Amino acid sequence: MPPLPPAPPQIFDRARLAARRSRLAANFADYGFLRQRVIADLESRLDDTPRRFARGLELGAAGGELSARLLASGKAGEMVTADTAPAFLDAARTRGLDSVLADEEDLTFAPESFDLVAAPLTLHWVNDLPGALVRIRRILKPDGLFIGALLGAGTLTELRSVLTDAESELTGGLAPRLSPLPGLRDMAGLLQRAGFALPVADRDTVTVRYADPLRLMSDLKGMGERAAFTRGTARPLPRRVLARALELYQERYAGAGGRVPATFEIVHVLGWAPAPGQPQPLRPGSAKVSLADAVRRVQRDES
Repeated sequence: MPPLPPAPPQIFDRARLAARRSRLAANFADYGFLRQRVIADLESRLDDTPRRFARGLELGAAGGELSARLLASGKAGEMVTADTAPAFLDAARTRGLDSVLADEEDLTFAPESFDLVAAPLTLHWVNDLPGALVRIRRILKPDGLFIGALLGAGTLTELRSVLTDAESELTGGLAPRLSPLPGLRDMAGLLQRAGFALPVADRDTVTVRYADPLRLMSDLKGMGERAAFTRGTARPLPRRVLARALELYQERYAGAGGRVPATFEIVHVLGWAPAPGQPQPLRPGSAKVSLADAVRRVQRDES
């Protein structure tokens, strides 16, 4: 088992994120189009293997929809939903799900507790992503599966560009405005470093078109995807910079009817806890197999 890497700088305020998730829980479904896409995709990928998982864990579970689907389909015998926001745990309990307060940065479950860990759109908010992957690996049983999705580095390229240019133009400097996000190759390497077998990653690029950039920002707020930097890391965004950024967004990207695009890159990741008889993991950065191919390979091996 690889040791936990040294703790990185704290970029995100996890307490602030948890409080924000609790506040938005009541209306979360109104802004859940990306999450719905991810949940459907993860469920489909899990269907590609004949494995039935005895006990699974869903991290960042919100209302626990993925867990409920896996239980209803018989894909999982038992699911535990975990979230940092008590309001989401209450929502999951209304589905009859076993729900616990848990932080991806401090997983206190016993080693080898689960044969499935799923993480839909949550790990891009973790300060210590390498450490979180190691912790997930530790709570998996041998030959257990980790599958997840997170926002990748290609997300909101349009908004990043106009904010950078507007702030540089008007103030002569820059401050963090949008969260840093990992790239596809980064995730493939991190999975192997964490000790996963058959680590693979692929991406799904989604373009959403909005009537204007303010509608995009409203969606980001409702999704809980606005930046939440630790105190002292960033400074408030001046109104004149925001106004200029909105102008640039419209000028550069408006298409037919004046609608503007927003790009979301969803990085899907998968890895198996090592077990006797498994193939050796790939060298870092060399994972080129899609997730669907990976689960089908395991299906062929088990048939």
